[in-house]
Amino acid sequence: MSHDPVLDTLFLPLEDGLIDWPAKGPALFLRARMGDALDDISRDKLVCEQSFKPAYDALIRAGFAMREGAARAELTLVLPPRQREEGRALLARAIQETIEGGIVMAAVSNTEGAKTIEGDLKALAGNISSQSKNKCRVFWATVDARADTALLAEWLQLDAPRKIVEGRFTSRPGLFAWDHIDAGSKLLADHLPRTFKGKVADLGAGFGYLSDEVLTQNPGITHLDAIEAEGRAVEMAKLNLATHGDRATVHWLDATKALSDTYDAIVSNPPFHVSDRADRHDVGKAFITSAANALTSGGQLWIVANRHLPYEETLEASFKHVTVAAQNNFYKVFKAVGPKGRK
Repeated sequence: MSHDPVLDTLFLPLEDGLIDWPAKGPALFLRARMGDALDDISRDKLVCEQSFKPAYDALIRAGFAMREGAARAELTLVLPPRQREEGRALLARAIQETIEGGIVMAAVSNTEGAKTIEGDLKALAGNISSQSKNKCRVFWATVDARADTALLAEWLQLDAPRKIVEGRFTSRPGLFAWDHIDAGSKLLADHLPRTFKGKVADLGAGFGYLSDEVLTQNPGITHLDAIEAEGRAVEMAKLNLATHGDRATVHWLDATKALSDTYDAIVSNPPFHVSDRADRHDVGKAFITSAANALTSGGQLWIVANRHLPYEETLEASFKHVTVAAQNNFYKVFKAVGPKGRK
């Protein structure tokens, strides 16, 4: 298990005896993720919530229970996301889902705005305590009459779905390019064929822009699987692709893993940041491998990537024919045809 300074810091108050584990029932862990800090924690002490499929799957494999129902907790742990509106909404929900007299506790790295997010929790709860370690901060507040109920109600709505792109799509804060059409996806969409037929997949579909473009421009497509790992995006994609009826299905799946179906074409704008700001070449490379293994013998992969990302070698190793179909100062669109190993 990889070292996770934020996760390690989150559990410091419990390890140091500043906060007790709940006397009755498990603590609730919002945006939970696996790491060394969880290895020695009894599985009955936590119930977890996670909308990102790879992190969800890792928690399940480790034996942690995932949340079912809406029971409020005595202690709620939170790993707030970077996006401000989404993060504030999550803190507000943590307070809402904690009993009176209970504690909400969160941890953030200093480079990701720990002081600012600590201030957000204090503004909501009216009280705050904190510790610092590992270049991170853990901070907690008691849920009681000091809470700002008006601010709580306001922040609970900050990540609510809303219309974007002149009403064409529904999206919400925290998703990739949540309030606009990503330039890479637009470049890919503009250079895709209008002759796709049969079954198609969109890997890393986000809120559904690329899937919608592909279906609209290709009447020969019989079905499209929009595959997305972030559950909050899956909800939006289902709304945005509903006009295509049974031609589209949205799946909450990790596209770095083997796909269960076979496709005539696959399109993708893979994510290259996951839980931090570091480039993650491995995600896009795994998408390419998954696509190659799921395409028919003459199947096509169309993928867009930032120019600096080293995908050419993986594409060349996986496909018989690879060309650059379009490029600009920021992105390249690759067309890869005929997965190797297919007859």
